[in-house]
Amino acid sequence: MKVAIWGAGGIGCYYGARLQQAGHDVLFIARGAHLKAMQQKGLKVEHETLEFDQPVDALSQEQWLQEHHCSEFDLIILAIKAGATSELMNASKAWLEEGSCQILSLQNGVENEALIAQTVGAERTLGGLAVRIGGHILEPGHVQARGVAQVVFGQWPNQQEQELCGGSVEALRSTLKDAAIEAILSTDIRRELWRKLLINNGVNPLSALTGLDTRQLTAHPVHGQVVYKMMEEAAQAANSEGVDLGQQDIDEMFKLISEFDAIKTSMLVDREKGRPLELDGITGAVLRRCHQGSGDALMTGFITELLKSEYDCD
Repeated sequence: MKVAIWGAGGIGCYYGARLQQAGHDVLFIARGAHLKAMQQKGLKVEHETLEFDQPVDALSQEQWLQEHHCSEFDLIILAIKAGATSELMNASKAWLEEGSCQILSLQNGVENEALIAQTVGAERTLGGLAVRIGGHILEPGHVQARGVAQVVFGQWPNQQEQELCGGSVEALRSTLKDAAIEAILSTDIRRELWRKLLINNGVNPLSALTGLDTRQLTAHPVHGQVVYKMMEEAAQAANSEGVDLGQQDIDEMFKLISEFDAIKTSMLVDREKGRPLELDGITGAVLRRCHQGSGDALMTGFITELLKSEYDCD
């Protein structure tokens, strides 16, 4: 397969390295010092079960869109920040319409797939989530990843199988599996995205506020209760959207993040590096739906306002 990793940060580089090591033609789309390092020295990825240190094909987004056609690619894995999805889809619509490949979103939040589907159609949109993985750029060209690093994906919004160009979602699952990526097909990916948002809403903003990793948060007698409450508020938001999440889902996700390796959340890493926080795609998604419904999300709103105040986040 010819695959583009659009947004080759910590998570994107891990999956891209797996695919390249399995013999696929992978193009890494990045920017800044990280892009320059990959172009000059290659990419190094460290994981419990992977030691990858190879030359890679890497381009800026501008170069990619100018020098390549969408029709060249069999799959695009989108791993950019959620806040950039709308602008990116609008700006690249004509380019994307030149091809027929599927776009697999591995982004935080529950709103990206709808934006992709508005641009290229639901038949080309795969919802997805990277679960049980922490991945960050240690330095330009050098990525560290931790965890089982599963991918859960499915046809947007809830179809079990849809024909792809050159195969089916089952064929894509097999491709990922052959690349040592544990891939799980979902018949209702929209629901799975909301289940992951339980975790993201629970730990991401609070970790950015406190500087604590996931294990420190969930094991703390007070912080752990705040995490659980914010998960409850995310479930309430899901229910207002027509996605049925209950106490069992909350308990399962809390147990999962409590027992997972202690990791810095992506929002904490962004705060440490002085980058904008993905508040709108995570807490914003919860707050908008709760405000539109009959409930509230007081804890989520409180933590969000503290972050906006302390770190001047929009």
